[in-house]
Amino acid sequence: MVKRLFRRKFIHHILEEIDIEEHRLHRALNAFDLTILGIGAIVGVGIFVLTGNAAAVHAGPGVVLSFVISGLACAFAALCYAEFAALIPVAGSAYNYAYATLGELIAWIIGWDLILEYIVASIAVSIGWSGYFVNIANSILLKFFGITLPVWCSAAPGTVPGAVINLPAMFIVLFLTTILVIGIKESARLTGLMVFVKITTVLVFIVVGFFNIKPVNWTPFMPFGFKGVLTGAAIVFFAYIGFDAVSTVAEETKKPQKNIPIGIIASLAICTLLYIVVAAVLTGMVSFKELNHPAPVAHALNLIGIRWGSALVSAGAVAGITSVLLVMLMGQPRIFFSMSRDGLLWPWIYKVHPRFRTPYIAQIITGVVVAVFAGFIDIGTAAELCNIGTLFAFTIVCGGISVLRYTHPEIKRPFRCPFVPLIPLLGICFCAGLMLALPKITWIRFIVWLIGGLFIYFFYGIKHSRLGKKMKHEKK
Repeated sequence: MVKRLFRRKFIHHILEEIDIEEHRLHRALNAFDLTILGIGAIVGVGIFVLTGNAAAVHAGPGVVLSFVISGLACAFAALCYAEFAALIPVAGSAYNYAYATLGELIAWIIGWDLILEYIVASIAVSIGWSGYFVNIANSILLKFFGITLPVWCSAAPGTVPGAVINLPAMFIVLFLTTILVIGIKESARLTGLMVFVKITTVLVFIVVGFFNIKPVNWTPFMPFGFKGVLTGAAIVFFAYIGFDAVSTVAEETKKPQKNIPIGIIASLAICTLLYIVVAAVLTGMVSFKELNHPAPVAHALNLIGIRWGSALVSAGAVAGITSVLLVMLMGQPRIFFSMSRDGLLWPWIYKVHPRFRTPYIAQIITGVVVAVFAGFIDIGTAAELCNIGTLFAFTIVCGGISVLRYTHPEIKRPFRCPFVPLIPLLGICFCAGLMLALPKITWIRFIVWLIGGLFIYFFYGIKHSRLGKKMKHEKK
């Protein structure tokens, strides 16, 4: 029984599976596309929403250090992801990496965890998108028609008096799901357009804000101590979620051994630099005490009287959050698809559209589930669950690199993570530390989710595993 739980897929078997015509996805993405997808997934809610709360409540101006700490945790994990993605360039990301190194049970746990990460991230981001959209729509409607959107259809129950359902959040999820079913290249083009808009917005804010910095606002730098900076790091970690989504589209990438590592590392490096600079400028413009606001960047510009900048940031935030949502919705079905192809989930999930060559069944399921939950829950619960799921996945990937280097040192690696085992060990320590900083209730919800996943595995997955059936046949 124990052997069945830890049976591993050989890397060459994983690579052979993606050459089966009926399961093959369309390779259309290059290194630039992947970098844009990575930036599209990363820059969004974190920079436009969470920075203010982390600074005002936990870290003060020291939120700059919070971004550095979270960025380091992600950098260590990114180097490990890059090695795995170049070595095993298939859909499924960390799920397949764990299957090749740590065995089927661990692969199932990480795959189930990734489903949680992407679904919950999509829910949180769609709710954040709805908040900005409703504000902009109400401003336009009020100015030209003297009306606003009805409260009952603009927010989830319990978040605003009279709210019944968050229709804007549901609409954007279903719209982007349709785009993703049509094709990966079309999705990348839409993401590229939105990335251009939001990066332009961020750069304009940096330039305008730089000339309005008052150094006195940086004092005291750590008003809540270093513990506050660490708590802030656990919160703003959500801002970095997304670079791992690049690895989920490996089967749809040209020359993945070369382009996937470039996309992962380049997108993370660009975004980390932007985050640190924005955090420094934001806390230098106004007192950190003023930043506990749903739209802190736009709010800061309003406080210093630059209203045109506030309007520009709001528009950029909508574009930015849309691109994050698009990539999050793109990542989860690829995990679903890969687990189903391995027999651990039901076979009808991994059907590929005959014309668009996308995993359309998995994509539609994801879109519908996210849309339903986005219409009825609040953003706080979703963000916390997403953080712990991602940190857990990063920890497994870092551990997997060390295991694979020990068990298969002979394998040719197109990209090698430097300083193994030091870098993976640092990644594990940073990620585990950030997990411990999360609230107890988040741990309880996470454990309940994992128990539910293990129930499915032991009652369905272990019996229908294609690897298990293959090993059984070979014994005969």
